[in-house]
This record gives sequence, structure tokens and C-alpha cells, in this order.
Amino acid sequence: MNTQATPSPQFYLTAPATCPYLPNQMERKVFTHLVGPRASEMNDLLTQGGFRRSQNIAYRPACENCRACVSVRILTEQFQPTKSMRRVLSINRDVVATVHAAEPSTEQFSLFRRYLDHRHQSGGMSDMSALDYAIMVEDTHVNTRIIEYRVREPGSGIDSSKRGELLAVALSDVMSDGLSMVYSFFNPDLEKRSLGTFMIMDHITRTRALGLPHVYLGYWVDGSEKMGYKTRYHPQEHLTPRGWEVYTPSGEAGDKV
Repeated sequence: MNTQATPSPQFYLTAPATCPYLPNQMERKVFTHLVGPRASEMNDLLTQGGFRRSQNIAYRPACENCRACVSVRILTEQFQPTKSMRRVLSINRDVVATVHAAEPSTEQFSLFRRYLDHRHQSGGMSDMSALDYAIMVEDTHVNTRIIEYRVREPGSGIDSSKRGELLAVALSDVMSDGLSMVYSFFNPDLEKRSLGTFMIMDHITRTRALGLPHVYLGYWVDGSEKMGYKTRYHPQEHLTPRGWEVYTPSGEAGDKV
């Protein structure tokens, strides 16, 4: 009989650093490595416990004086798009989404750099090279996919070699209870398309088709304007000290689930 204990993940704590979301705050993170045959299982459990994945690392905030970062997940079966969201779907009815293995391309990186240079010039990812991007996509031991969003070309349904302009890209993990949006980016010049909103709604549709209940959006940071969009998709749950609870726009949690 094999009595060898299953190795448990080792957790580490980062040194304090300047918070990228809130002024006059310092951040710390607790993290572990997602490697080996149990990586997907651990990614599921840790994501459900408020962690996020970056390459082969799972992390969550462990700040000493702040609890503003809150894990958010959309309840896909009950989700109903707003009027403005339905308008986004209509505007993007000419967009085709294709799922690929987690493999980078020059075309993706070109769009990625365009997005960073327009949206995140001073962010922590602003100086990422093509190699850095490739590592971000490929360095995964879990079930990760790249979704490319392109303009539908005439005849593309017959001839798969016809590929329209690449508008947006999502890097997502397929988990036992849904999809986790690890990172996404899009053409910043196409503001009227609201491609960020479109990708989230596409993930809701895909998750619902898989018969799974959740789309994980990462952290909502109360007080950070650039994170405000994450609370637009209802119903959604926030991870609180009491567990996952339905969030209401008033800022109060609803019934515990």
C-alpha cells in the first residue's frame, strides 16, 4: 500500500509594494506555484477561494491595512443583459470568436502592444516584450485557451483560411465550475464596439453552454475607477469573510450561497 502523503502546496508572502489601484496604499500577496499533475485541481480550488492565476503562479492579496480587493464571479444562468449590453451584441454581430490552444502569435502580440500603449502606458506590464507575452500565454499547467475575436470575412464559413481583422483576444482558464478570464485585450481605437463588454458576455454564453455556473472576473477594487465595470454584470457573487454572497448595487451582500 502506498502510504506516501500527497504533497501540499507551499505558500509564500511577497514584500510590501506600492498598490497599483489605490493611492497611498501598499500591497502584499500570498502565492503558490501551480505545477505538476494536480495543477488544474489546485487552480479550481484556489480560484474558488479568491486566488487568481498569472502564468504558473496563483496569488491573492494579503494586504495588512486594506481589504478593497474583492473576488467577483458572474452567475451565468441567471444573467440578463441590460439594454446597453444588448446593443453591444448587436454592434458586434459581425464578430466571430475562435478558440485555440494557449499559443501566442505575432498578430496577438501586435494587438497586445497597441492595447498597452494606449491603455496602460505606466502600468506594470507596459514594458512587456514579445517573449514576455509568449510566457504569459504558454506558461500554464492548467486547461487554458486563447479566444480570438475577428471580423467575419465573406465566405469564411466555407473557407477557413479567410481570417478577418483581429479585434480582441481573451486568455481564459476552463475550470470545473466555469471560465476564469485571466487576461483580455482589444483594439483601443474601436471604442464604439465596447469589446471588453462583448468578451465578457461571450464568456457568459460559453459558460452557460457548458452547463457551468460561473464566470470569474478577478478582483473588483472598491474605489478604483478602472475596476468599476466588473460590477455591471448581475447577478454576481462577491467573496466575503462569510463565503460567496450575492452582491447588490447598494454595496450590501445578499443571501449567502
